[in-house]
Amino acid sequence: MPQFEVAADAYDRFMGVYSRRLAPQLADLAAVRAGQRVLDVGCGPGALTTELVARVGAGAVVAVDPSRSFVDALRQRCPGVEVEPAAAEELPFGDGAFDAALAQLVVHFMADPVAGLGEMRRVTRRGGVVAACVWDHAGDRSPLTPFWQAVRAISPGAHDESGLPGARERHLAELFGAAGFGEVEETALKVSVEHRSFGEWWEPFTLGIGPAGSYVAGLSDESRAELRERCREVVPQAPFTLIAYAWTVRAIA
Repeated sequence: MPQFEVAADAYDRFMGVYSRRLAPQLADLAAVRAGQRVLDVGCGPGALTTELVARVGAGAVVAVDPSRSFVDALRQRCPGVEVEPAAAEELPFGDGAFDAALAQLVVHFMADPVAGLGEMRRVTRRGGVVAACVWDHAGDRSPLTPFWQAVRAISPGAHDESGLPGARERHLAELFGAAGFGEVEETALKVSVEHRSFGEWWEPFTLGIGPAGSYVAGLSDESRAELRERCREVVPQAPFTLIAYAWTVRAIA
């Protein structure tokens, strides 16, 4: 399993710069609005949670994550939000408890994605919205694409993230179908982030977060330096902007 029991600030530097731009788009797709009670599944340190609070108020948002460090951080960042340590596959809520349930950049890390989506369906009222998104790793359109391109140039057999659940076109929709949803709508959401320097882009990969961070952490000093220089060749000259796409599914519970 990838490592996510890390400091919230470290995750912010690694993926938060992208997920914060993705969150409003996912909330728009789910039509989150005032008066609803909303669940954030796999909330991490709170990129999506913060967006949901802005739309419906802290008292109407509930968030869960299996990482204790993220749960503790979110309780500090979003006072008034109910935050519980829980996995998607075992949500501690009653049937139909929410108007909408969202999962941003987490389905591909669920131990059982079909079970996790099924739980999101169970706790959402009939007619409510369930929505989730996963980076297009298989299409080489994720924020991590330059990194894995550099890895494969050095080690062609390296295990990247392209085979993760939902990370290729239509697969997230297939997982929703297997979880019992009827008609589903899949689209690709686009975000862009400017990096001011190569070091700013590279440094988060050394923090041990997720599959990419675990890969770097397992390298020798020499191999890490080699990968760093190969990455420098792959990304544009700084400052540069990276564009990423996330496969996103919206369905009715």
